[in-house]
Amino acid sequence: MHRKRIITFIVIVGMSIGLYFTYSFYRVFFKPNTTFSNEESYVFIENNFCFLDVVRELEDLLISADDFKIAAQKKGYNLRVKGGKFVLKKGLNNHEIVNVLRGKSTPVRLIFNNHERLENLAGRVAQQIAPDSLSLLNTFRDAKFLKLNGFNEKSALSMYLPNSYDFFWNISPEGFRDRILKEYKRFWNSERIEKAKELDLSPIEVISLAAIVQKETAKVDERKKIAGVYLNRLKKRMHLDADPTVVYSLKEKYQNYDTIIRRVLRKDLKIVSPYNTYKNKGIPPGPITMPDFSSIKAVLNPEKHNYLYFVANPKEPGYHTFSRTYRTHIRNSKVYHRWINSQRLYR
Repeated sequence: MHRKRIITFIVIVGMSIGLYFTYSFYRVFFKPNTTFSNEESYVFIENNFCFLDVVRELEDLLISADDFKIAAQKKGYNLRVKGGKFVLKKGLNNHEIVNVLRGKSTPVRLIFNNHERLENLAGRVAQQIAPDSLSLLNTFRDAKFLKLNGFNEKSALSMYLPNSYDFFWNISPEGFRDRILKEYKRFWNSERIEKAKELDLSPIEVISLAAIVQKETAKVDERKKIAGVYLNRLKKRMHLDADPTVVYSLKEKYQNYDTIIRRVLRKDLKIVSPYNTYKNKGIPPGPITMPDFSSIKAVLNPEKHNYLYFVANPKEPGYHTFSRTYRTHIRNSKVYHRWINSQRLYR
C-alpha cells in the first residue's frame, strides 16, 4: 500500500512537471504575445541594433518581453539581428514574431515635393527613412559622385525628381542617392533627350527652366504656354527676366530661405547673383526649386506661339495675360497694377 502511494505521488509529480514544461513551451512560443489593439503595428530596427536594442524597441508592443527573449534566443535570432521596417499583426505569438523579424522588411512609400535646396530635401527624406539629414546631405553633396555623373553643387538638385518611391526603411544614404540617380536616368530616356536637343538644351537646363515655370504658375494647364514664352525669349537671346529667379537670389544672398517675398521691387532686379535672369542671359546654373513632372514636360512640349511677355490676369486669378509686344505688355501691366491698388483700397 505504501509503495502504491509512492508510485502515485511520483506519477502525479511527473505529470505536473510535464504539464508545467508543456505550458511553458506553449506560452513562450505559441501564446499570443502582442499588447496593441490595432490590427497591426510597425517596428523600425536600425542596421546597428543589437538584440537588446530590438527588445527595447518591442517592449511596449509585447505582453511579455521576457518570453520573447527566451523564444528569440532558442531560435537563434539573438545572434543575427536584421535591420528594416517590419509589420507585426495583432495576436502574433513569439514564434511568428521572430519569423517576421527574420523575413523581408516592408518597403516605405517615400514622398518628396518641390524643395528649393538639398538641405530641405535631406530633412524631408530623413523623416521617412533611417539615415539622418546630415548624412544624407553629405552624400548628396559628394563632389566625386556629382562630377562623375555630370552634376555640380548648383545643379545637384536637378537629379531629384519629385515623386513617390518605395524604399526599404534602413537603406543607406548612398543607396538612396544611387536609386534616385537610376530614376533620373530612367526618366531621361532617348525620346526626352532628343526633345531637349531640339530645344538646344541639356536635361539639367530643361529642369532649371522648368523650375522657373513651376514658380511662375500653379496652374498646370498654363505651364506649356509659359514655357513657350521663355523658350521664345531664349531664341531671341533676350533675358528671361523671371521674377522667381530674383526671389531666389534674394533668399540666397541673405541665407533666409523661409522668408516670403510677395513682390519684386525695381531695386531687387539689380541684385548680383548667377540666378538673377534680369542681370544674366540664359538659364540659371541650376534649378531654383524641384519642378514637377508637369513642368518638365511643359518645357519639353511647349505651346508654340509668338508671345514674349505675360503678367498676372486680374480677371482670372492664378492665370496670366500674354502679349507679343512690349507696348501691349506695359498696357496689360498697368491694368493689373490698377487692380492691385484697388484691392488695397478695399481692405
